[in-house]
Order: sequence, then C-alpha cells, then structure tokens
Amino acid sequence: MDRSAVEAVKARISIADIVRRYVDLKPVSGRWMGACPFHQETKPSMSVNDDEGFFYCFGCQASGDVFDFYARINGLEFREALEHLAAEAGVELGNVPHDPHAAERKARIAMLFDMHDEANAWFQRNLTMEAGAVAREYLTKRGMTPDVIRKFGLGYSPDDWRGLESHLKGKGRTPELGVEAGLLSQNEKGNIYDRFRGRLIFPIQNLSGRVIAFGGRIITDGEPKYLNSSDTPIYKKGDHLYGLNLARSTMTRSKRALLTEGYMDVISLHQFGYTDACGVLGTALTPEQVKRLAGFCSRVDLVFDGDGAGRKAALKSSRMILLQGVACRVVLMPQGEDVDSLLQTKGAEGFEACMEQAPDGLDFCMTTLRNEFAPREIMAWAKGFLTDLPDASLRAFYLPRIAGGLGLSEADFRRDTGVSGPPRNTPGRRPPERGSHQAQDGQGRQNLPAVGKEDHDDKYFLRFAIQYPDYVQALAERGFAHVLATQWAGALWEKLVNAQHGQILSQLNDQEKSFYFKCRAEVRQTALTGRELLDEWEHICNKIAFAQQKEDRRQLKEALNQAQLSGDRQRINECFRALEESLRRDDEQH
Repeated sequence: MDRSAVEAVKARISIADIVRRYVDLKPVSGRWMGACPFHQETKPSMSVNDDEGFFYCFGCQASGDVFDFYARINGLEFREALEHLAAEAGVELGNVPHDPHAAERKARIAMLFDMHDEANAWFQRNLTMEAGAVAREYLTKRGMTPDVIRKFGLGYSPDDWRGLESHLKGKGRTPELGVEAGLLSQNEKGNIYDRFRGRLIFPIQNLSGRVIAFGGRIITDGEPKYLNSSDTPIYKKGDHLYGLNLARSTMTRSKRALLTEGYMDVISLHQFGYTDACGVLGTALTPEQVKRLAGFCSRVDLVFDGDGAGRKAALKSSRMILLQGVACRVVLMPQGEDVDSLLQTKGAEGFEACMEQAPDGLDFCMTTLRNEFAPREIMAWAKGFLTDLPDASLRAFYLPRIAGGLGLSEADFRRDTGVSGPPRNTPGRRPPERGSHQAQDGQGRQNLPAVGKEDHDDKYFLRFAIQYPDYVQALAERGFAHVLATQWAGALWEKLVNAQHGQILSQLNDQEKSFYFKCRAEVRQTALTGRELLDEWEHICNKIAFAQQKEDRRQLKEALNQAQLSGDRQRINECFRALEESLRRDDEQH
C-alpha cells in the first residue's frame, strides 16, 4: 500500500463531505453529528471529526477514517475505496508497475461508460415514443407504476437491426466499439447488429450509479426470453447485483437483504415497499456477490420460486451464504407463483405470509437434503460444508445442529464423516443477526479486550493518554507502563509512545483503532480544563507511583526468595531492609 498516497487523499478530502453524501450532518460543539447508517436508530449518535479525519458511532461502535467509511457504506475492499477516493482527489497511486498503455486503457474505459450513458438515454427515450407503445402496454399489464419505471430507468429497444448502431455512429462511436461494449453483436459472417432489439431494457448500475450493462426481456414471441450483457472491461456479472445501488441504504439500516432472481421481481418488491431487494444477474450466486452484500447487511433472505429449479438454487445459494459467515433465510413462493405475480395478486400481505414461514438457511438445507437426497449424498454434503467453513467458531456452532438434523450424536457424526471437532472450549459463534453487536461491529466479541476490573482501569488510563496527547511523553518518563495490567493495553501504549506525529493510525490494528476513535470522539464531551485537569494528572501520577512501588516490592520479594534458597544471609538482610523502607514510605504517604 502506498502510505504517502493514503495521506495525500486524506489531506485533500474532507471526511465530513464524504459522509454528508449519505447522512444528514449537523454541527455540534466543533464536530458533526448524524444518524449512523450502519444500524437502526432514532437519535443521531454518529460523530464525525473533520479536523482529525475520523468518524465514531456511540451506538454501534462503528468507527474509522474516510476510507473505512467509504468502503463500508459502498461494500468495497480497502483498495477499491482507496482507488475511488484517490481518483476523486487527483492523487496518483504509487507501488504500481509502470504501464505504458495505462492512459490509453483508462480513456477507453471512460469511453465505454459514456457509450452506456448514450445507449441508456436512447433506450429511455424510445420507451416514451410511439415505437415504445408495446413496451408501455406490457408494463401496465405487469402493474408497474410510472414512479417505479423512472426509479429503475427502464427503457425499450425497438425491433430494429440497426437502430442503436446508427445512434451510436451519430455520436462518433464505431460499430466495433459497440461490440466491445456489449451493446451490439457480431455474427459469424462479421455482420454487426443491435443486441437487445425488440426488448424491454433494464439498466444495470454499479454502486456509484453509473450504467455498466443492460438486461433485456423480449415482450413478444421469441427466444431467449432474457438477454444480458456479456462481461466487458467495465462489467463482470458475478461481481454485481441488480438494484444494489438503490437498495443499499435500506439494507444498511435494516441489516437485511432480500435477494431474488429476476429483474421484475426486484422491481415489484421495491414497488411494494421492500426497498432492500436486489437480484442476481442471470447467473448463480457467487462468493463475490455475497461479500458485497455482507458489506451492507448481516442477514440475506433468499426469495426464490418454489419449483424444483428454485429449490435447487436456494440450496446452493444458502450454502454459499452460510460459508461466508452471514445469516440466511429461505423464502419460497407458492407453486405456480413468482415474486412479481404473488405481489400483484395478493399484495404485501401474501408476501408477508411467505416470509413468516421462511426457515433458517441451514434448516432449509437439512430438510431438502433429507427429502431429496440419498444418505450417502447427505453425509458428503455435510462433510463438505463443515470442512469448507473458514472459522472454527462457526464450525462449533453448526456441527451439533447438522448432527442433530441427521439424528446422530456429535461423536457418531464425526466418526462417520471424518470431520474433526473444533478445538476444546471453542465457543460456537452464531452468524451475525440483524441489529446484533457482531453485525454492527463486523467482528465477534471474542476479538475485543476481556471485560474486568483490570481492563476497565487500563481503559481509564489510556483514555487520558489519548485525549491529552501532550501528556504522553511525561507519562512515559514517569513509568506509565507500570499501571497497565493487560497485554492489549501495554501494546497500545507502546504504539502511542513510539508513533511519529500524525502517524498513529497506521500503527493500530482494528480493535485498537475502534478504542482510539471512541476516546477521541468523546474529547469534547469529557474535556477537562484548569483545576480538573491538574487533579486528574496528579491522580494518575499517584497511580503510577503506587504501581511502581508494587512492582519494586514484587522484585524485592523475588530476590528475597532467591536469597533464602541460596542461604545468602547478607542479601536476605538487604531485602528485608528494603521492604521495610518501602512500607514505611507508603505509611508516610497515607
């Protein structure tokens, strides 16, 4: 990672400006406050410190710098967030081998984006014109309202072999570029023609709202019923989800995603108020898509058809979601219905009835396996699932459930499958559910410092050091490390002492960052001034002195034990005198 580029982006971009794109911020005592987008709340509890470049939520403890916020709210990896914000700030990223074709490739990608914008405008305009009457009639019959049509930007491609090609040519785009963009097709004879002719058009957008591909549904007789863009330099179908850019804000608040298979199903769900719905793009669910969803929610509800194909897809998708450590439910439609038809005929009430009956993802898998698979196939599935789990605590949670679902004891199940149990005393970690601390923090409690008196005291002392950094050097000279009783606190203190000015965040792990941001966010609420600050300083100095005395006595007692074992009478007397002097000084101070 190019650390200089990271710092350059932070210097040029205001975290408050980035957060303000997603959250309504109001100034409060020198900082900004707003409703946290990472959990449900009624009272704003997220603090944004523009001067120091971080955010912290007092409700769910979400925290981080501008990259952490941007990556989390957009479901991106850190590198992706860095690339996006660096491009916005005009910062060149280093540590990348020189590529003489980089500028040319960048310009070509920009051209592909522009071509999709041009095609999208043409499709949308066609829907409103005479040629689009057949498409408008179809949408009316399907119960689509004008508002939802506009929301999803639906369009129409006339049944014309050269319509879009001519339009793009008028914009200066060659037919070959149209083929590269996936907007035109080329047959074996080399003839180029409109790919989506005679179809209702569904624009596919990335998380930034840019059109990157299209789906098309034929509205007269013909095959295939649906036609999708092929992969291009700006689009890989296994990485994206239809409607995710429109659903992510609701997902972030509800911690739930409704995942379905069809364009019309997604649109109908939004029309009936289920604005956390998105869809796969003409292919089986991929691990990349699950990871993207996990950036916004802690539970995925699969909403599939109840026929054989739908159940098969639900079985495969449930397994994939559970392996990623995300909670899952399976909502199957009644036989002969899909999501769209159910909503149009029975409304939200009919859909809610299906939701209420939805089993947990693992329960669905076990029931389906028992009903439709041979015993040997079931055991192979169970063994493969547990073996593929990346986390011992998840294995500890799922193993007894799977064994019980098969009517076996854990010991018998392990013997029959050869699956070893998790290490002794491994706690079973349930996948994070909606609204849970684990879902909001993105990590289990086992990764946090142990809670106890020593831990509480260490947090108290470190909070002072973090909130009043001018005292750090003086604390170090007085032996501040002696008052810290826990390992995590000692490690954090060492980083605070040794960090160069302005470089502390780059030295901290995620747990330490969370605590650091919390302390800094509380500064203006708990700030001490004048006599209060002096009293606090004296109190901590006394604690340091007491801890130093305690450590000195421990060492003296250890030396005394060694002297007694060796029979060194002179050394024994010296240790006793030193202990008596230490106790006398302690009495005088009290």
